[in-house]
Amino acid sequence: MEIERKFLVPEPPDLSGVASDPVEQGYLSLGADGEVRLRRRSEHLLLTVKRGEGLVREESEVELDAPQFDALWPLTAGRRLRKRRHVIPHEGLEIELDVYEDELEGLAVAEVEFPDEASARAFTPPDWLGAEVTGDPAYLNESLAVNGRPA
Repeated sequence: MEIERKFLVPEPPDLSGVASDPVEQGYLSLGADGEVRLRRRSEHLLLTVKRGEGLVREESEVELDAPQFDALWPLTAGRRLRKRRHVIPHEGLEIELDVYEDELEGLAVAEVEFPDEASARAFTPPDWLGAEVTGDPAYLNESLAVNGRPA
């Protein structure tokens, strides 16, 4: 299970010294039942299946080797995005700040994962996090990959 809250970030904090990785994502399947995606994060190649919506979602990941990833990647054409993920420690948690590239440039979204729903509900976001968009379908990565930046 993935327990996560998502926020827009109108003005990212100072990111000097913050660990970050380039991320490429492409979607093999999208629909009301969930998503199947490929992700390249630095040298890590993953196939991920997610189901559900909102605060709590089912998630399963399988590591792929390069030939497997390369065989599937062309099937994601037209459903891809690129971003840089910055991992910011915050009060025992990690805030993953995604700064999008290409046609999504200028969009920054932060995700915070929690060990349980009570922790997620009790979380007080730092001042630099903007409006919460948890559960807003327009800000799901698969929506961004297909539909672009929300108006």
